[in-house]
Amino acid sequence: MQITSQQHLFASKRSWIQHHKWLLLRRISQLSIFCLFMSGPWFDLWIIKGNLSSSLTLDTLPLSDPFIVTQSLFAGQLLTSVTLTGALIVTLFYIFAGGRVYCSWLCPVNIATDASSWLRKKFRIKSSSLFARNTRYWLLFTAFVMAMITGTLSWELINPVTLVQRGLISGLWISAAIMFAIFLFDLFISRNAWCGHLCPVGAFYSLLGRLGFIRVSAHNRANCNDCMDCFAVCPEEQVIKPALRGTDQLISPVILDINCTNCGRCIDVCNKSVFKFTHRFNHNTYVNKPLNQEPSQ
Repeated sequence: MQITSQQHLFASKRSWIQHHKWLLLRRISQLSIFCLFMSGPWFDLWIIKGNLSSSLTLDTLPLSDPFIVTQSLFAGQLLTSVTLTGALIVTLFYIFAGGRVYCSWLCPVNIATDASSWLRKKFRIKSSSLFARNTRYWLLFTAFVMAMITGTLSWELINPVTLVQRGLISGLWISAAIMFAIFLFDLFISRNAWCGHLCPVGAFYSLLGRLGFIRVSAHNRANCNDCMDCFAVCPEEQVIKPALRGTDQLISPVILDINCTNCGRCIDVCNKSVFKFTHRFNHNTYVNKPLNQEPSQ
């Protein structure tokens, strides 16, 4: 059954929690993963051993970061079958979920960059981005070249994401220092610089998610009132326009851009219920109907 215009008017009157549902779920996800890793050192309850680069869950399920594993292969290192199996499991998950869900649902650095983005909007801090968005792909290529030349994971010695992950789990203060530096850089120097323009980890996972099954769709784009709230809150605002501005049913409302992080913030902030989570093959759109017209069954 399609939704009437009256129902959409009612749906726009949402609570604070409804306006932040997906953001809250992301924070719960990020903090829960951190607590699972820390349950061993803190409480001697070893649910997960290791870190986001390589871990073993319940002494049974191996999980390996495919970005780290790919660098290892370029470095000519011999990998165990357990490591390769863990990388395959993670790869299949991100292909299903959409690769850059790693950035918005798991990566701890995302908390710092989201905070800087919120403060920029609140205090109207203006500064343009100093980097092209494809810079992250050049850094990704550089990481693989460095591994091939040096025979080591040399990029990981300076990769802020890796340093923050390991530092948080091992309790090193370097994690806080790195996150604070990224926070300040995004806040005052260059808008959305790290996650949106520089991070090679995000670039790698975007490539994994090229065939991602779970997607955001502007299924109700006919109801859009051009308030621009979704563009303002989206960390990769360029991914919205093709799906939202489609002029007919031949242009899919599904956001298929590989840089979409599936963060769900566009769903949260839209009072017109334009967006929803769906799958990549659901190209249907909702078509507005006059107020006096009954919904179809």
